Amino acid sequence: MFKSRQAILLSVLGMLLLLVGVVPASAQEGKLKVRANPREAYLFVDGQAMRDARSAVRLSAGQHKIMLYNYGYKPAARDVSITAGKTTTIDVALESIPGTVNGPWGAVTIEGVNRNAVLLNGKTPEYFVGHGDEFNHAWLWKQELIVPAGTHQLTVLDGNKEVWSGSVNVPANQRVVIDAHKGGVRKTIPWQRGEQLKSLPPFKAGQASATVAVMPVSAQFSAAPAQINCGESAKLSWSSSGAVENEISGIGKVAASGDQAVQPKQTTAYTLTAAGPGGKATPSATVDVNSGIQASLGVSPTEIRYHRKGDKVLEQGSATVTWSASGADTASLDPFGAVSSSGTQTVQATPKKSDLGPVDETVTYTLKAANACGGSETRTAALHITGTIEPIISVEETTLLETRLAMNSVYFPTALPNIKEPDGGLVASQQSALTDLATGFKRYLEARPEAHLIIQAHADRRGSKASNQALSERRSARVKQALIDGGIPAGALETVAYGSEQNLSEEEVKQLVENNPNLDAAGRKKLMKNWQAIVLANNRRVDVMLSTTKQQSTRYFPFNAEDFKELMREHAAAAKKK
Repeated sequence: MFKSRQAILLSVLGMLLLLVGVVPASAQEGKLKVRANPREAYLFVDGQAMRDARSAVRLSAGQHKIMLYNYGYKPAARDVSITAGKTTTIDVALESIPGTVNGPWGAVTIEGVNRNAVLLNGKTPEYFVGHGDEFNHAWLWKQELIVPAGTHQLTVLDGNKEVWSGSVNVPANQRVVIDAHKGGVRKTIPWQRGEQLKSLPPFKAGQASATVAVMPVSAQFSAAPAQINCGESAKLSWSSSGAVENEISGIGKVAASGDQAVQPKQTTAYTLTAAGPGGKATPSATVDVNSGIQASLGVSPTEIRYHRKGDKVLEQGSATVTWSASGADTASLDPFGAVSSSGTQTVQATPKKSDLGPVDETVTYTLKAANACGGSETRTAALHITGTIEPIISVEETTLLETRLAMNSVYFPTALPNIKEPDGGLVASQQSALTDLATGFKRYLEARPEAHLIIQAHADRRGSKASNQALSERRSARVKQALIDGGIPAGALETVAYGSEQNLSEEEVKQLVENNPNLDAAGRKKLMKNWQAIVLANNRRVDVMLSTTKQQSTRYFPFNAEDFKELMREHAAAAKKK
C-alpha cells in the first residue's frame, strides 16, 4: 500500500530536521504518572493546573514541583525528576480531613469546562475545590459543588489560563447553573434536596458521581488581657476552620491556630483574616495600651539645718529623696541625672554660699519620666536649708584683734638696711613689735581670711631720690620678711615704697611729739635740743595698714625704748645715704 502524499512529506521533513540537528520537542520530554489516592486528586505542576491525576502527563525533562489537591484532603507536595523519553511513576496518598459540613447551602453546576480546575474564592492552588467533570450535571448520578449560601468568586483554569472567572451569588437551597463558555450564570433554580440534607462529608465520589461540600470559613480571635500598661505584653489567641490562609494584621501569615505575645506601644486593633474556598472570616481583637505614668517625688524632712564655724561643720542635717515612676522606660532626677524608675537617695545639707552669714536656700529636685508609648510626667519637690556660717572666732574677739592690730609704726636707724646688710636695721624693740603683730594677725586671718597688711616704707629727706627709693624698698622688704618669719602667708602681705616723697613736716612731727602718751613735759623739752634729728628719725619708718578696716599704725616714735639711742645714732654712712 503506497503512502499518501502527506505522509511522504512528513517523513522527508523529519529527515531534514535530523540532518540540521533540530530535535523535536517531544524528544526532550518525559511522562509523569501519578497513582493517587483518592483517584480524583488533581495535579498541579510548578503551580500550573494540569488535570486529574488519572492519566499520565507530558513534562519537560528536569526537576519539577508537583502538588496534588483534593477537597477534603490535605494537599501533598513532591519534587520529581523527569527523564526525557521515560515515564516516571509516583504513588501519593492524601490524608483525609475529618469532619462534616452543615448548611445552609446552595449548589453550583458548571457546564462546558470538562476537566478544567475549579477554584473558589481565590486564584492560587490552595483554593482548588474540584474539576469541571465533577460539577457538570445534577442527574441521577449527582456531580455537584455545594457551597455556603452567599456570594462567591469562582475561577476556572485551563493550565495557567483563566477559562472563566466571575462572582456568583448562591442563595440557600437554590442551584446556580453556570455555562463557562457562554458568559457565566445561565439560571438559578430551586434545589429542594438542600432542604433535606442535614450534613455532608467534604468529599464523596462514586461511579459517575461526585459531591464536594465546601466548609464555610469560621474563626475565633481574642486578646488577653485586653488592656495593658506600656511595656507590658498581651497574648493573641486564634483558631480557624475551613481556611487555607490565615493572616494577622501587623504580624503576617500564621498557622490555622495558635497564640502569640504582642507588646504594642499604642492602642492597636488586630484583625485575623482567615480565608478559604468557603469564604472569609475577619474577627478582630483590640489591645488597649495605657501610656500613662504614675509618678511621685517627695523629700523628708522638707527642712534641714547647716551650721559651720570656720572650716568646721558643726551641724549638717540630711533628708531622703524618694521617687517612683511606674510605667516609665526612662527617668532622670535633677540634679542626680539618670535614675531607675523608683528609688531613694540620701542628701545632706550643703549650701551653695560659702561666705559668712545666715543660710537660707532652697534645693529643687525635678523628676522627669517617659516611656516608649509617648507618656511623660514631671514632678518637683523642694528642700529648705537653713542655718549659719560663722567665723572660727567670735565677732567680739575679731573686733578686739582689730583694735590690737592698730600697732605703732616700725622705725629704722639711719641708712639701714643697706645693700651689704639687707637683713640689718631692725632693732630689738621693733622686731618685738613685729612679732606681736604677726601673732595677732595670724589669729585674725582665721576670722577674716581675706584680710592683708599693707607695708608702707619711708626714708628721710637726706640723699638722692633714687637712693631714698631703694632704701625704702629695702625697709619694706625687711618688715615683710620679719612677718613671714612670724608665720604670716606672703600672699597676705603687700608692700609699698615711697622713698622721701611723703615725709612728715616739722609741724606734723611736733604734733606727734605733743600727743605721744609716753612723754612728759620735761621729756618733750629735752627733745627740742636736738630737734632736726628728731624730725629725721620720725621719717625713717614703716607704716602698716589693715586692709579690712583701713586703720593705719600710729606714728609715735619709741622714745622710751631701750634701744632708743640705736635708732637715733648717726651711722658713718648717714651723710651719703647709700
